[in-house]
Amino acid sequence: MTDFKRRFAIGAEPVGQRGTHFRVWAPAAKRLEVVERVLDDDRAGRSHALETKAGGYFEALIPGLAPGALYSLRVDGGTKLYPDPASRFQPRGPHGPSEVIDAQSYAWKHPDFPGAPSRGQVLYELHVGTFTREGTYAAAMRELAELQALGITTLELMPLAEFPGRFGWGYDGVDLWSPSHLYGRPDELRAFIDAAHGHRLAVILDVVYNHLGPDGNYLKCFSPQYFTDRYANEWGEALNFDGSESAPVREFFCENAGYWIDEYRFDGLRLDATQTILDSSPRHVLAEVTERARAAGRAQQRNIYISAENEPQDSRLVASTATGGYGCDALWNDDFHHAARVAVTGRHEAYYADYRGSPQELISAVKWGYLYQGQHYAWQKKRRGQPALGLPARHFVSYLQNHDQIANSLCGDRIGRLTSAADLRALTTFWLLAPPTPLLFQGQEFDASAPFLYFADHEAELRQKVAQGRREFLEQFQAVHASQATFSLDDPGDVATFERCKLDFSERTRHGAIYALHRELLALRREDPAFAAERADSMHGAVLGECALVLRFFCEAGDRLVVLNLGGDLELEPVPEPLLAPPAGCEWKVMLSSEDTKYGGLGCRVPYVDGKWTLTAHAAVVLCGEKTR
Repeated sequence: MTDFKRRFAIGAEPVGQRGTHFRVWAPAAKRLEVVERVLDDDRAGRSHALETKAGGYFEALIPGLAPGALYSLRVDGGTKLYPDPASRFQPRGPHGPSEVIDAQSYAWKHPDFPGAPSRGQVLYELHVGTFTREGTYAAAMRELAELQALGITTLELMPLAEFPGRFGWGYDGVDLWSPSHLYGRPDELRAFIDAAHGHRLAVILDVVYNHLGPDGNYLKCFSPQYFTDRYANEWGEALNFDGSESAPVREFFCENAGYWIDEYRFDGLRLDATQTILDSSPRHVLAEVTERARAAGRAQQRNIYISAENEPQDSRLVASTATGGYGCDALWNDDFHHAARVAVTGRHEAYYADYRGSPQELISAVKWGYLYQGQHYAWQKKRRGQPALGLPARHFVSYLQNHDQIANSLCGDRIGRLTSAADLRALTTFWLLAPPTPLLFQGQEFDASAPFLYFADHEAELRQKVAQGRREFLEQFQAVHASQATFSLDDPGDVATFERCKLDFSERTRHGAIYALHRELLALRREDPAFAAERADSMHGAVLGECALVLRFFCEAGDRLVVLNLGGDLELEPVPEPLLAPPAGCEWKVMLSSEDTKYGGLGCRVPYVDGKWTLTAHAAVVLCGEKTR
C-alpha cells in the first residue's frame, strides 16, 4: 500500500524526493517491469519489478527515478519494450520510451482564470501544426492577442495525443495521456494555455475516445480487454466499455478526461464522433467522462465546457446526467453547415443530397438547431436525429467550415474558394449574428487562401492504404469521381500536403476587408443586447423570396432585423410580412451591410424607403428601429 495519494489511477507520478510511483493495468501479464532508458541509446538499463495487485494492476514506488527520467515497460521478461499505456510524454514518438513528467512544477501565472464562459461563446478551431509556420505551442502563443481582439472567447485545439509520424491531424492518436512531442514539451503546452488565460481566452481540447490509431497502439500487449468484437467501428477495433473487464477501460478514459483539465488546465473538451462510443451499460461511459471532467474543473473553481460531435444527431448528449443524458453543453450541427454550403454553392451531391440551401432551411437551422430530428433521411435510407425542439440555441455549435468539411473536397478548398465574395460576406453576417454558438476554423476570419487537406505521415504500406481510403471516401462525390482521370488527389503522406495547409498571417492585412467584417460582426454579437442574448425563442424568421429571408430579434432595448438575400436584386411590394413591420413610432435604420465598401463590397442601397423594401443582390443588412420625429 502507498502512504500518499495518487492524482490519477494509472501512470507514473513523481513523489517528491522519494522517486516515482508507477501503476499499470496489465491483466494479461504475470510480471511487469519498469526499465530505465537513455534518450539516445536503445539499450535497456536497470529494471525494477512492479508488485502484483488485485484486478490486474501492477504498482511500486521506485526510488531514484525523478522527473525527466526515461523508461519503458517489459512484459513477462520479454525482449520487447513498450511505452507506458498512460505515458505522460513520448519524447521520441509512440514507439520510443516514456518520460516521467512532474505536472506540479509549472508556476501558473493566471491560476484564477474562471474557465469557459457559460454564455457568449465564440469558438475557434485550431490545428497547432498548421496554425503557424513553426507549428509549435510557442509560435501559436504569439497570436493570442490578435484572437482576443478579433472577439474569440474559446480556442478548440484539434487532438494532441501522441501519434506516429512527422505530421497528422491527430485523430489517430495512440498515447492518449501524452501531448504530441511535435509541438513542444508538456510545460510549453501549459505555457500556451496559461498565456491564453492571460488574454481571457479559454482553451478546450478535442479528444478521441472512439478508437485508437493503427500504428503505435500497444494497449493489447497489456490487455486484449481494451477492445471488443461486439461492435463494428469504421476506424478500427471498438473499445470495450461494457464487456468483461471493462471497468479499468472505462477508468482509463474517464481519468484521461479529468487529467487534461486538472494537469493542463484545459477549460473543456470536444468529444469526437460520439456515435462510435458504444456502451450498453446502465450508465453510458460518456456520462462518466463529462462528470469526471467537470469534477476536475470544480476542484479548480473553473467552468468546464464540453461539446460533442454526433453524426446521428442524438440530443441526449446535452441532457443532464441526472435525467439519463450525457451532460454535454453543446452539439456540433452539421445540418446548418450543409444547408449553408448548398445555399452558396448550389451543389447537393453525396451527403449534401438531403439539403437544398433554401431560406427556410437556414431559418429553421438557427431557430431549432438540427433540421433532421427524426424524419427520413434519403442519403442514409433511414430516419435521422432525435427531437431537439426545446433546446436553447447555445446547445448547438454552428459553422460554415471545419477541419472535416474543408478537407472533404477535391482540393481541400475553403468555402471562400467555392462561392462569391459577396455571398461569403452575406452568409457570414447571417451566421455570426444568429443565436447558435459560432465556431470559426483557423484563418476563416481573413478568408485564408491555404487549403486544409487530409494529411497523415505513416510508413509506406500504411501510407498507401490511407491514401486509397481517402480516395474511396471522396468518390461519393460524383464530381470528384469524374475528375480523377485528369486530377490527382494530394497524397496525405507527402510533407508538401501538410506544408500547403499552413496559414499566412500577412493575409490579415491583404484580406483586411473581410477580416474587418468578422471583427465588427463579433463586436455586434457581443455588445448589442438583441444579439448577445443568443435566444432563438425571441427570434423569428420568414421567407421573403426564393433566396431571401429575414430574422427578427425581439428585445426590450430595441428590435433588430437581419435581412439576407443570396439572389438577385429583389423588390418587395406589397409586403404582407409582419416581421418586416417597424416597431411602433420607429423606422428601420441600417446598422451594418455586408456590401459596404469597407468590407470589400460594391455598396448597398438602403433597403427600406417609404414603406417599400428593395433588397440588394447577394447581401445581408442589419437594421434597428429608430424613433421618428
